[in-house]
Amino acid sequence: MKYENSAAFTEKMDATDPLSGYRKKFHIPKTKSGEDSIYFCGNSLGLQPITVADALKQELDDWKNLGVEGHFKGKHPWRDYHEFLTQQMAHVVGAKPIEVVVMNNLTVNLHLMMVSFYRPTKTRYKILIESGAFPSDQYAVKSQILFHGFDPATSLVELKTGEDIEALLEREGDSIALILLGGVNYYTGQLFNIEKITQAGHKKGCIVGFDLAHAAGNALLKLHDWDVDFAAWCSYKYLNGGPGCVAGCFVHERFADDASLPRFAGWWGHDKASRFKMGPDFKAIPGAEGWQLSNPSIFGMAPLKASLDIFYEAKMENLRKKSELLTGYLAFLLEGKAEIMTPSAPEQRGCQLSIRTKSKKPYEALTAAGVICDWREPDCIRVAPVPLYNTFMDVYRFSKIFAEAA
Repeated sequence: MKYENSAAFTEKMDATDPLSGYRKKFHIPKTKSGEDSIYFCGNSLGLQPITVADALKQELDDWKNLGVEGHFKGKHPWRDYHEFLTQQMAHVVGAKPIEVVVMNNLTVNLHLMMVSFYRPTKTRYKILIESGAFPSDQYAVKSQILFHGFDPATSLVELKTGEDIEALLEREGDSIALILLGGVNYYTGQLFNIEKITQAGHKKGCIVGFDLAHAAGNALLKLHDWDVDFAAWCSYKYLNGGPGCVAGCFVHERFADDASLPRFAGWWGHDKASRFKMGPDFKAIPGAEGWQLSNPSIFGMAPLKASLDIFYEAKMENLRKKSELLTGYLAFLLEGKAEIMTPSAPEQRGCQLSIRTKSKKPYEALTAAGVICDWREPDCIRVAPVPLYNTFMDVYRFSKIFAEAA
């Protein structure tokens, strides 16, 4: 794509955008003057789909009119509600339906996965994470290491920015039990090569999992084909499920019937045919569903279902194409005006660009001008033009405001 720094070029890009109609499916926050804001914060909280209100009202009405019978007689029976999201979520992450389940919250799911997949021995006990991993991941990983009687000071390995993971694994791989990296680093916006990392980890005998909080609904994922062991992600960022929305989990099909894996069990992960017989002995549902603990939050899932229906219609392949154009255009317009921390190669980034500034003043000026973006200490403005609801004109307008603010 040959970009041009002009309003005419920008208008042409929006006019020929095959996904332009999807913006109307979302509520866009307004500025004080009543205009649409430039919302570049989908990497933190996605916007609300128009259909969410009706989706929630449907479940409220079923509760009001049916009471407990809503579990079986509602428009979307609550007993099976999580299954209504499975096909769409599998599409988002490139998985088979048996490999995906919507449940819990992200860090809870990471802990549940580590119960099964972090099984340290005296010689293979380390966990590899990326340097600057999201704090919740660091807390979870360190607590798991301590739980197993090891010391994080000697059992936690960090992949430094720009470091060759194959060289690191050649050096320390025999002592690494688990690789647990973010698909996209939350701070820099770097998109990791998940396929390459998985292959390198398996070659050294490591279990390989990913926190896809910033990758699900953003990057084009093929978790099954890439042979990833497990993954977990939240659904309130690019997936637009709402604040604190229920999360997702992937467990590769090869573990579907592996009874040797330790796990924390709960009744919603028990065999569906005998779940309501209330027996004392746990029998896991084959696949990712077997890691469920409790019956799901219907009011947490209804907004996510509304959003996933949009994703399933738009298709991740199409969204990724537009995302690369939007982010590429933003990088083009900011060239010479900003220091971008995010890698320049399209395959090494998603929607987010992380801009380093000398002070917080540019962020404050952007906010005053009606731009909704994100500040991260000590010197980073994170901006994410999202293909479902952002436009090329959003990008163009942002670049003009930023140039004046910087």
